[in-house]
Amino acid sequence: MHDHASKERAARLTGIALMCGAVSCFAFLDTTAKYLNLHMNTLEVVWARYTGALLLPFIVSNPWTHPGLMRTTRPVLQIGRSVLLLGSTLFNFVALRYLQLDESVSIAFSTPFFVAALSGPILGEWVRWRRWTAIAVGFVGVLVVTRPTPAGFQPAVLISLGGAICYALYALSTRILARTDSNETTLFYSNIVGAAVMLPVVPFVWTTPTDTLVIVLMVGTGALASFGHYLLIAAHRLAPAAVLSPFIYTEIVLMIALGFLVFGDLPNRWTLTGAAIVVASGLYLVHRERKVKGEV
Repeated sequence: MHDHASKERAARLTGIALMCGAVSCFAFLDTTAKYLNLHMNTLEVVWARYTGALLLPFIVSNPWTHPGLMRTTRPVLQIGRSVLLLGSTLFNFVALRYLQLDESVSIAFSTPFFVAALSGPILGEWVRWRRWTAIAVGFVGVLVVTRPTPAGFQPAVLISLGGAICYALYALSTRILARTDSNETTLFYSNIVGAAVMLPVVPFVWTTPTDTLVIVLMVGTGALASFGHYLLIAAHRLAPAAVLSPFIYTEIVLMIALGFLVFGDLPNRWTLTGAAIVVASGLYLVHRERKVKGEV
């Protein structure tokens, strides 16, 4: 009994470490995308992210090495989910042209509120008053970050919010697909649909990179995306989502650090205050979910 408990504890700690690794990959991905935005069209950056994320894992995981990889019971939902992820990536990368990394990630943290609000009509998992209160408080935090006044409002925050809504719908679609399709199949569709959609678009915006660093970073976007999602999947195999979710918020510390080191950006008091409110509300939502599901 004691041995089983210690093994479970070790699995959860490993899952937490993998989740922190995934979050780090996504923080570096956003930083890389913001840097590449200075050198090329955003659509070219999105193309590089999806093409790299498809080709790099393809060496070891493809329909020939894994014969059932493309087999899905819900092809329309798989494609729809993949388009939602593409939309979220596109909105996020466009917003990064105009927002600091800390502002972008603070708005992205509103995703759990959209997931909670949409879980009722989509999954039948209705939210009660305590969680609705947390959602409302979380949106106050988002408003503090975005400051929707003529003096402080940056229209790019609406693009960033659009990305958060797309990602929330993507997360709910993933939850539905997890009942029937493997994680590998779902990940494969995410990348191949994104790459296929961007391929006919990229010739219209293409500029050939000449800087070696830019070329390396273009390849790096795909590597960071695919490795980050791989770590995310591995983490959820070892620990419950409610245990892992709080560690998503470590990303804001990384984003503030990277924003300063790479772009010389420092968060203002509004962003820090709003982020603190958003994180606190998100952690309360995680706490309520754990309580409802009886996870300890």
